[in-house]
Amino acid sequence: MKKTIETMMRKTWILVANRGGASLFERVSKGDIALVQDIPHPRGRLKNQDIDTDKSAHAFDRFGQGVHSTGAEHEPTEHVAVQFAKNLAEILNQGRIKHAYNDITLIAGPAFLGKLLKTLDANTAAIVTRTIDKNLPNIKQRDLAGYLDGD
Repeated sequence: MKKTIETMMRKTWILVANRGGASLFERVSKGDIALVQDIPHPRGRLKNQDIDTDKSAHAFDRFGQGVHSTGAEHEPTEHVAVQFAKNLAEILNQGRIKHAYNDITLIAGPAFLGKLLKTLDANTAAIVTRTIDKNLPNIKQRDLAGYLDGD
């Protein structure tokens, strides 16, 4: 059975991410893995109290003396994580539009993986062929192939 040039040159992008940063790798077929882009996100490492956000508004009850917060729907760290997931999704979307890859593998902790999957557009989500719900923020390029291949 002959392999076509397209099959031989099939590119997979592998995004290893968490709210504190991401690394985007490229793998051609079962060949070597190359780093495409390091995407630091130092804001994602901050704690809620360290993130500058607008103070939540306070509302006063019309009758009585009750005061309550109309505060944010999410914790500041949650908001920062969602924004970073959207940025990563845009990188993946643009790569798909430019035909830079054929399919995607996403590696992230379960909570961040869910955020990332929700932010992908339908066409990009359709070419996610594998998800791994592990938080591997510092995985080395040389270790990634063995991890992906189950060695």
